[in-house]
Amino acid sequence: MMLTRSDLETAAAFVHARMAPTPQHHWPLLSAAAGAEVWVKHENHTPTGAFKVRGALTFMDWLVRTHPNVPGICTATRGNHGQGQAWAATNAGLTAKVYVPRGNSVEKNAAMTAFGAELIEHGDDFDTAREEAFRVAEVEGLFIVPPYHPELVRGVATYAFELFTAQPDLDTVYVPIGCGSGICGTILARDALGLKTRVVGVVSDRAQTAKLSVEAGRLIETNSAATFADGMAVRVPVQDAFDIYSRGAERIIAVSDDAVADAIRLYFTATHNVAEGAGAAPLAGLMQERDQMAGRKVGVILCGGNIDTGWFRTVLDGHTPQV
Repeated sequence: MMLTRSDLETAAAFVHARMAPTPQHHWPLLSAAAGAEVWVKHENHTPTGAFKVRGALTFMDWLVRTHPNVPGICTATRGNHGQGQAWAATNAGLTAKVYVPRGNSVEKNAAMTAFGAELIEHGDDFDTAREEAFRVAEVEGLFIVPPYHPELVRGVATYAFELFTAQPDLDTVYVPIGCGSGICGTILARDALGLKTRVVGVVSDRAQTAKLSVEAGRLIETNSAATFADGMAVRVPVQDAFDIYSRGAERIIAVSDDAVADAIRLYFTATHNVAEGAGAAPLAGLMQERDQMAGRKVGVILCGGNIDTGWFRTVLDGHTPQV
């Protein structure tokens, strides 16, 4: 997959007609803590509180144009993808059946239902729920929305387009990896704009499928993905995404749940923004590489702020949520 600057401009115009661009801010206290000039891309400020809504908008536009008779969609999620898909689908007059694993975020589940999703719990993790969503979509004649698709990436890439056009001289950008749409959109936008910014992928050390796959040069599944950073809790990598980030990322690093909790606290004390686990992981990655990033101009993608109240309270009390 490749994107041109024209592709990005067209996608951004479409997305911006439906939601405002999100800001990128330089926070002095955050920069002081990191020892670098840090720019935060605030995807926690979208209509659903996460970056996934961008891809939902472009995907749903493509779907209704290319499959005008489809009655609805079916998908699986840990929450942010499902919120975006439910919002975009119902606004397009389609039904939205969304599968989540048992024990999923209570507040993300409530938000998906509020955005119009028919929510079904199945299995113990995202990848099991995803398998069931694919099965049901085929049986019921619904259009399956996979976790990774070129039309999702085209929309998601608009956040990177906004960031890179506002701050084209970033040395490095840290991006979390779940199934890969975010990091792939960032890499494709960077390349389309001809920039030299390094892109560093961040995974949980409890969900290392993307990192292990890159190191092995082939897809590596893991047996579990038990992290409270649920947006990164993926066991099974996606080939199309791997093909992009394995070539386009400078490196992929793993961070602990304790480091993610530290980053959530730092975001709140330094900026008074709420970050969920995956949203704080890029900052955790930067803090882990603080010495080598010293004095540089660095971007971090705060990809979402949808953390349950109980977990956020636990983090602010100085602890790390256990899963």
